[in-house]
Amino acid sequence: MPDFRVLPSVDQMLTSPEGLALAEEHGRLAVVTAVRARLEIAREKIRAGEDGAALAADLPRRVAEELAIAARSALRPLINLTGTVLHTNLGRAILAEEAVRAATAAMANPLALEFDLDGGGRGQRDDHLRGLLRELTGAEDATIVNNNAAAVLIALNTLADGREAIVSRGELIEIGGAFRMPDIMARAGAKLVEVGTTNRTHPRDYEGAIRPETGVILKVHTSNYRIEGFTAEVPAPKLAEIARKAGVPLLNDLGSGSLVDLSTFGLRREPTVAEAVAEGTDLVTFSGDKLLGGPQAGLIVGRRDLIAAINRNPLKRAVRLDKIRIAALEATLKLYRDPDRLKARLPTLRFLSRPEADIAAQAARLAPAIDALLKPHGYSAATCACQSQVGSGALPVDTIPSAGLRLTGSGGDAPERLSARLRALPIPVVGHIRDGALILDLRCLEVDAALIEALAAL
Repeated sequence: MPDFRVLPSVDQMLTSPEGLALAEEHGRLAVVTAVRARLEIAREKIRAGEDGAALAADLPRRVAEELAIAARSALRPLINLTGTVLHTNLGRAILAEEAVRAATAAMANPLALEFDLDGGGRGQRDDHLRGLLRELTGAEDATIVNNNAAAVLIALNTLADGREAIVSRGELIEIGGAFRMPDIMARAGAKLVEVGTTNRTHPRDYEGAIRPETGVILKVHTSNYRIEGFTAEVPAPKLAEIARKAGVPLLNDLGSGSLVDLSTFGLRREPTVAEAVAEGTDLVTFSGDKLLGGPQAGLIVGRRDLIAAINRNPLKRAVRLDKIRIAALEATLKLYRDPDRLKARLPTLRFLSRPEADIAAQAARLAPAIDALLKPHGYSAATCACQSQVGSGALPVDTIPSAGLRLTGSGGDAPERLSARLRALPIPVVGHIRDGALILDLRCLEVDAALIEALAAL
């Protein structure tokens, strides 16, 4: 008969120094549950012939490991070496230090979110951002919601609920998570009127579709794909002219929405929000956590009367921004007042504009140390050239020359096995698999030691 007496009881484990320390860290109930589970596993192993004394001696370590794993959040920091700077699945933009400090202060203290410090009465939370957005975009007014999908939804619902919304067939986009423009238009209560064809839309297509039932003309910046070849689209100034003549508002969804000319950082030029406003667009919507480099938010700028109508929409309360993101967004927008130092202070622009030569030098520095860490596990590291991308639908066909580490091992599934091991580290490291190797693109790695310390836990 198996002898289970060698194993401690639950009470003995709880009153031991190890058990008391674990209860202090994780709570008594969690420790009791973990101890009971490990004791049952130990009994099964004793029945199978394993050494009970060894299992008993190893019990505290096993319980501690299980409790540590259970306490670890899946929502934890990682090292993004995918080569995608604004990776949707990894949280998009990294906030500037100023934004992090502002968000921390908002979390830790009461603040004048909807309180007028001058008059002592109730204030408006959007007022913290309206002035900055007007200053940076040239718009008459601005309002803010929790993401750009919500911005498009509430704008369409305000302008075209029960009415028609005209849009080019070439702009009926789908973005990540199966978000489709026709679906969001339907949820907004707008009746979709498609004009033109997939590759060519002309002014006469819009003009012929406008009628008394028209509530809005919608222009969507196709930021996540390109149509090339025999194409035609109506530029925003011409579309604004058509809309103005017909007395119909023009809504321009810029998506990624940059506040600065990206060509100054060596990237393809994208339309800026200020340019869209200057072209005569009545409302412009764009994201806060993409090219702007701030927290998740949907920003709407444009005509004062239309912004006022959006703010009266009952949906506004359902999609409003919380105090933490308002604080972070305000701090981010203030950085744009100092364009000379913007690249150095805003991580998104700093990553995107990093010179290839600097990244290649970093790869050369890191390769010997990383190779030494991987060798005992059957893998090796060497420098390589690679191509980064912006991500989150911005500049989808453009890549940025970069450099990184090419990790290889024996066996056809070596890249997959190593990728899984790196994702399981206390500080996960995420790369991408290409041509039989795991590639770690170093564009977003600013501190060499961060990668070395993470891989030292292999």
